[in-house]
Amino acid sequence: MHEYSIVQSLLDSCEEIAISNKKNKVSKITIKVGVASGVEPQLLQTAFDTFKADTMCSDAALKIDIQNIKVLCQNCQKESEIKKFEYICPLCKSEKVKPIDGQDMYLMRVEL
Repeated sequence: MHEYSIVQSLLDSCEEIAISNKKNKVSKITIKVGVASGVEPQLLQTAFDTFKADTMCSDAALKIDIQNIKVLCQNCQKESEIKKFEYICPLCKSEKVKPIDGQDMYLMRVEL
């Protein structure tokens, strides 16, 4: 379950941010998780709730924003969001699309 190592890295990053800002508590963490990232949001939330104890994030809320897959069509040059894992432009039906979002997880905001 790689969500455990992701959460540990997330907690470490948030603590570093708090320390560099001379704070001793993190109140809220906002992350963006792409649907094609391989990260399971529910497992991530469970791991966060488990491992945040005894850290600067012990009272922090975790907000997870889910990002659908966005693609850039090489044919019509339009950006589109796709809901399924069919990498086809919903506008012109071309298969020549390049993923531009929805494949990663990002730390978006840390509230201290």
